[in-house]
Amino acid sequence: MANVKVHAQGGQFGGAARYGNLTTLRYDLITSAAGVVAASNAAAALAIDDVVRFEYPLPAGLVVEDLQIVISDNFGADVTADVGFVYADGEDDASYPQDAAAFGTGLLLSAAARLRTASTKKLAALPKDAYLTVTIKGAAVAEAGVAQFVVHGERLGA
Repeated sequence: MANVKVHAQGGQFGGAARYGNLTTLRYDLITSAAGVVAASNAAAALAIDDVVRFEYPLPAGLVVEDLQIVISDNFGADVTADVGFVYADGEDDASYPQDAAAFGTGLLLSAAARLRTASTKKLAALPKDAYLTVTIKGAAVAEAGVAQFVVHGERLGA
């Protein structure tokens, strides 16, 4: 029987708190009865292939370890979504390419539920600030809906 040791990787950013550097960020997606996103620049209901971009960025150096979606009010029959990210500066990065479906594809927003990350993408620190995105698929949003996107990650520094 072999005893395999893996050399320590990563590390703790900062070090002021010995209990770690875990970060939780929450993003709320709320639509009106007509399917229009609240607190946004949208005037029309969400349609298929519309992209919702949350303006508070995922910070550079964050390793997104998990994403949960808590759907307390569904968005209508057949509404699904892809969840991913784009870089805040609009430029891709070859070391960790932006991906509109990094955290899942075809995630059902048509029923109250708690969903977890549905991705096997390798964990890596974001090289720069990025925006969490939700791309509407399946059907247009035509009713009031509420979903919270909870991002759990480790800050390793930019």
